[in-house]
Amino acid sequence: MSDWKFSDLEMWDEKICEIAEEFGLDWYPINYEICDYYEMIGHMSYHGMPSHYAHWSYGKTFERTHQMYNLGMEGLPYELIINSSPSIAYLMRENPLYLQLVIMAHCVGHSDFFKNNRIFKNTNPDQIVMKFKSARDRIKKYVENPRIGIKKVESILDAAHSIRFQTERYEKKRIPHREIRQEYIDAINSSDSNLYADIDVDRIPIVPDNDLLGFIVEHGHHLDEWQRDILEIVRYESQYFIPQVKTKILNEGWASFWHYKIMHQLSLSSDIHLPFLKTHNQVIRPHIGAVNPYHLGFHIFKKIEENEGIDECFFIREIHDDASALRCLIGQDDCEDLNLFTYSEKKSAVTVDDVSDEDGWQKVRNELIRNVGVNPIPHISVTGISDEGFLVLKHDHDNRDLELDYAERVVSQINTLWPAGVKLFTIIEEEVWEI
Repeated sequence: MSDWKFSDLEMWDEKICEIAEEFGLDWYPINYEICDYYEMIGHMSYHGMPSHYAHWSYGKTFERTHQMYNLGMEGLPYELIINSSPSIAYLMRENPLYLQLVIMAHCVGHSDFFKNNRIFKNTNPDQIVMKFKSARDRIKKYVENPRIGIKKVESILDAAHSIRFQTERYEKKRIPHREIRQEYIDAINSSDSNLYADIDVDRIPIVPDNDLLGFIVEHGHHLDEWQRDILEIVRYESQYFIPQVKTKILNEGWASFWHYKIMHQLSLSSDIHLPFLKTHNQVIRPHIGAVNPYHLGFHIFKKIEENEGIDECFFIREIHDDASALRCLIGQDDCEDLNLFTYSEKKSAVTVDDVSDEDGWQKVRNELIRNVGVNPIPHISVTGISDEGFLVLKHDHDNRDLELDYAERVVSQINTLWPAGVKLFTIIEEEVWEI
């Protein structure tokens, strides 16, 4: 039996918003939806979107999460909020009152981050829910079309999902090939130097293209319109989610920082305040053998507030993603306090490579940066189309080899989108390798 009523949540939401406004937070209006644990698993599986196209992988995620939850082997997130205007947040009916208050205060922090962090400036929060609904309806129409059907649709979706983050990661607008070509022609014609001697304006692409999905959409003349539309849907969705991938630490740290401050201003009774403190400590505790983004993000903002004031916290929230924040804000003292170290797996054991002392802390920090945001995702660029029509790709090797079995399966999926053939060049054990 719940210890709260809807009127209780409305009352507390007003108080939370009043305190947040006094602190200077600026967030989208938040619509809260009450759901049970079963519905929450569904929202998780479909990225929280109220309207999303169907795919077997989401059903697989749902069934796995549901089974693990029932076995007591996996919990559910305390909160789930969508970067939209208004924001949509989900509250589980089973949560006690103190937890609902923590979640609502936490969601205000998230929504403020979505609205004000520069990385999210092109995510179209006013339109995103309708765009997802439109995408769902179009894909459903293709599935129901007897000349297309679910098998063909899922084949394209499977291939697109395998490279969903091989697209523009840095908010740059895609420039069509014809415009790039004309820019180089104009530059060559107006230049008296040999600056463009190595540029072949008849080559596609003229320079390596880092947006694999965008390249296939633009140059895949063999694709039907419905296939190109599905690739555009996946590409648009991926670019919507990339800012969340790039700011996981700061976003969760900011939300945790503010739920902590707001909850302390609510004049809570002990039967609410003590469970809140216990929950907060569980959320931001360090994890053994891994980095807890809530813990690291909370540490960053608490440190900034203590040393430089709350205005600097707002500045950091506005301009940084995780990689830049760690590079600029994490020093030796932080690495030592957080007990950070690097390790590697050998054939028979796991060994510690560097610890956060005077000699090793920068290596530890740099390794941490390499493993946050989009940095762990392999960077693949299109370097050309061979005379035989093969799509030629290159892996930007950063001393981390690709898993060959996985890479071969991905290349096979890309072949679905580019039937003429695909070649991927990478480095394996310091040797050039062609897949």
